[in-house]
Amino acid sequence: MPHWLQLMLDSLPTLLWAALIFTVPLTLLSFAFGLFVGLVAALVRLFGPKPLVAVVRFYVWIFRGTPLLVQLFLIFYGLPSVGILLDAFSAALIGFTLNIGAYTSEIIRAVIGSVPKGQWEAAYSIGMTWGQAMRRTILPQAGRVAVPPLSNTFISLVKDTSLAAAITVPEMFQAAQRIVATTYEPLILYVEAAALYLALSSVLSALQTRLEKRLNRYGGFLEARS
Repeated sequence: MPHWLQLMLDSLPTLLWAALIFTVPLTLLSFAFGLFVGLVAALVRLFGPKPLVAVVRFYVWIFRGTPLLVQLFLIFYGLPSVGILLDAFSAALIGFTLNIGAYTSEIIRAVIGSVPKGQWEAAYSIGMTWGQAMRRTILPQAGRVAVPPLSNTFISLVKDTSLAAAITVPEMFQAAQRIVATTYEPLILYVEAAALYLALSSVLSALQTRLEKRLNRYGGFLEARS
């Protein structure tokens, strides 16, 4: 067996374990929390009082306008200067959550704004409150439109978690770096890590395509009935 192939096979369990224990949980938790932050921020931007709108706009401006790596460094290495100590995983989780929240807030704000005004009027005409109209009428329609951009954000997040290696989170890319430090074979290990990220992204892209087709069929059915 060629040396490079043997090295890849020997390293594969370590890389997969790091992905299972750190990369996948970091991705799922960051996206879930970030989606919640984004929803709250979007609702504030659309319906909140002016002072809160200004705060949210400033938050979105900061996190969309600065590099994610810099944000992670500020949280992990910078906050201890003011007495806030965080372990690497928590710092990465906070950084990714705030970053994802800023981007998803713009997506959610746009899709909610794309729902025709008549849908609000129809909901109010049958006695719904603002909360009921939002929950039962607006968000379901906006959610179907938001699936493609939110799915793309999620797939990008999977790849962006490799940046957590820079703040010592032992996820898949840092596992590859540690193996490189002992084997002195950077090309082989980094190609293997890239292939694993590519495989994971490809699976998620395929799932996204299936979900979009299913939602399009459902949406077409509703439009036909209406």
